[in-house]
Amino acid sequence: MTVAKQTMTLPPTESATRPRRWPRSVAAIFLGFVAVVVLSVGTDQILHVLRVYPPWDEPMLDTGLLLLALSYRVIYTVIGGFFAAWLAPEAPMRHAVILGIIGLLPGAGGVMAAATMDLGPLWYPVAIALSGLPCCCLGGVLYRATRASR
Repeated sequence: MTVAKQTMTLPPTESATRPRRWPRSVAAIFLGFVAVVVLSVGTDQILHVLRVYPPWDEPMLDTGLLLLALSYRVIYTVIGGFFAAWLAPEAPMRHAVILGIIGLLPGAGGVMAAATMDLGPLWYPVAIALSGLPCCCLGGVLYRATRASR
């Protein structure tokens, strides 16, 4: 007597049918972060070279200059959120939010450094830390709006 083997096939799962997208997700968030840092530090450097800002080794205490720095950092963070959403393989808004959450880490580090090392007024790093997530979200919303208008 011969026993026939039966094989049972299951339908493919969703994860088996879709390609892995996490490398693209990581890249989208990373490149959004790099965009914010490069634009911010690049603008800082230009303003230091033009002697608008004091030398790097001196604290910046002027409220007007700090407001200038905060203003372009806010704009660059919105751009970073837009960029992360644009590069996202799916769920663009989620990528912008994740970028904003990740940005809280260096923001909190800046607050701690400013509080312990007398780097200038504490309101500035607090404003940077608190503005990151809403600005990244705004970047995601702007991406969604540009995509919907097509």
